[in-house]
Amino acid sequence: MSKTNVTRRGVLKTGAVAGAGLALPTYLAAGGHSGFANAPGDSSVTLGFNVPQTGPYADEGADELRAYELAVEHLNGGGDGGMLSTFSSQELSGNGILGRKVEYVTGDTQTKPDAARASARSMIEKDGAIMITGGSSSGVAVAVQALCQEAGIIFMAGLTHSNDTTGKDKKANGFRHFFNSYMSGAALAPILAANYGTSRKAYHLTADYNWGYTTEEAVRTSTEAMGWETVAAVKTPLAQTDFSSYVAPVLNSGADVLVLNHYGGNMVNSLTSAVQFGLRTAQANGQDFQIVVPLYSRLMAKGAGANVKGIFGSTNWHWSLPDAGSQAFTRSFGTKYGFPPSQAAHTCYVQTLLYADAVTRAGSFNPCAVGEALEGFQFDGLGNGPTLYRAEDHQCFKDVLVVKGKENPDNEFDLLEIVEVTPAAQVTYDASIFGGELGSCNPGA
Repeated sequence: MSKTNVTRRGVLKTGAVAGAGLALPTYLAAGGHSGFANAPGDSSVTLGFNVPQTGPYADEGADELRAYELAVEHLNGGGDGGMLSTFSSQELSGNGILGRKVEYVTGDTQTKPDAARASARSMIEKDGAIMITGGSSSGVAVAVQALCQEAGIIFMAGLTHSNDTTGKDKKANGFRHFFNSYMSGAALAPILAANYGTSRKAYHLTADYNWGYTTEEAVRTSTEAMGWETVAAVKTPLAQTDFSSYVAPVLNSGADVLVLNHYGGNMVNSLTSAVQFGLRTAQANGQDFQIVVPLYSRLMAKGAGANVKGIFGSTNWHWSLPDAGSQAFTRSFGTKYGFPPSQAAHTCYVQTLLYADAVTRAGSFNPCAVGEALEGFQFDGLGNGPTLYRAEDHQCFKDVLVVKGKENPDNEFDLLEIVEVTPAAQVTYDASIFGGELGSCNPGA
């Protein structure tokens, strides 16, 4: 593995792109490639899959990579085709992208923005990747999205939930399918009010980076609007593994709800500590103590085991959804890997298809043509119901799932149950509320 943690697979390319701040050999200048960076040859096209292969989100990254590999297989005509047959666009036929075989390279973000930028830069400069996708951290997504904007490369965000990604840090070359913190808060609040009442005191433990901040803000805003009081909000390091010192003060704080603004291994460890300190069976303020996990995944539920029973949260997608697209993807993924996919796997698979479809509809790999094809694009058949890729901020709008840990699971994968499908209209907001400027597409020329 190279210093930038890039693993090369398939047909590799050398050289660099014509992006701002990137040194270029003359023969790879974008002007020599039909006016845009890293234009592919006639036989193949290279995509860059940048995922956390180490660090606290490594389980998510492994599932993302599985999904990317499955998407490449389907785009190249292998397997059962997965969602190609359910996708409403029907432009993809399994002959690659615009007749070119899809190749790919991978990198390890380590859930660190600097490492993620380094691996993405290597894939762009050395391997000729024309699109970068992946990540399971909003800090990573924001950093890599900015790099892709500078380099003239499309960035199809993987798992990133912070408002910032398509808010104050949005970029014309970046697109997000995953939902965000605001949507989680808007979907969760009515369910929490119905089940726990409107007179609650909440204690937040929050991952100390931008996803944690915007998730805490979204949940605080939505719950305080319905009458809850926030008694404390404590930041926890992303690299933290033992949360006992953070959980210990909760029962003496006057709170009767603990909100864990944690994801991946962080949530598994903090929830385990909360259970060990007796919060699941405690009483406070004359009420049963409750725990809320704003952002859930199947992988987190598996890691936390029985500790998730009865705990509410939100999720972008779940493998048990009955629609044709979800079942096609779950069947393909399960056949190949032996277990159902996570929400991270789903959004990464879908983003790969959406990119390939946009190129096909545009008839060009030029990132500005691809962007135009994605902006305002409405589609169905990819597992979330009717979906809009909003032009103003490149954020997808679709239904949001509220889930809770299942009390009596039927098997090791049956850990979450869907309790509410929140309509897209309930979680849609004005594109201006989080600030930022989309700017103009950069083709790298």
